[in-house]
Amino acid sequence: MKLKSQIMDAQAMKRALMRISHEIAEKNRGVENVRLAGILRRGDPIAKMIRANIQLIEDVTVPCGSLDIGFYRDDLTSLSDNPLVRSAQLPFDVNDKDIVLVDDVIFTGRTARAAIEAVVRCGRPRTIQLAVLIDRGHRELPIRPDYVGKNIPTSRSELIEVRLPEYDGETGVFLMDLNV
Repeated sequence: MKLKSQIMDAQAMKRALMRISHEIAEKNRGVENVRLAGILRRGDPIAKMIRANIQLIEDVTVPCGSLDIGFYRDDLTSLSDNPLVRSAQLPFDVNDKDIVLVDDVIFTGRTARAAIEAVVRCGRPRTIQLAVLIDRGHRELPIRPDYVGKNIPTSRSELIEVRLPEYDGETGVFLMDLNV
């Protein structure tokens, strides 16, 4: 892979996530019924950043959990002969709650579909919403995020790489060329 360009630096990501946090509070008329579920891997720390922003905005600590959607993927057997599967780590009841799924990038929509299935297996939420830092297009399923940090049209020969300190030692969003 070859770096084509940096799409967002740490400050741009911070601004986008703050805007998403405000939009979540506004759309839900407050956050008392909101629960955040970060899709592992990079959606989890992004959900925690959104939770911290909402704490600043609304002075309310929104419950936040992590969601491993591996078991719910429709391409599970093509990923590995023995995939490692963890269960949803949702430290809250989803019944009659507004669940906001959080991920770094939406592409085909398959990860979001799997996350929806994982949440529904935990109970019956009032709503399921989707927040993503980057929407790169190329949907294969009729899924559209409710909150988007930035739309980045890409070709299939490109990759969006979200880098976070927890995993990469830096913060930013990068456009990579796969044809190298």
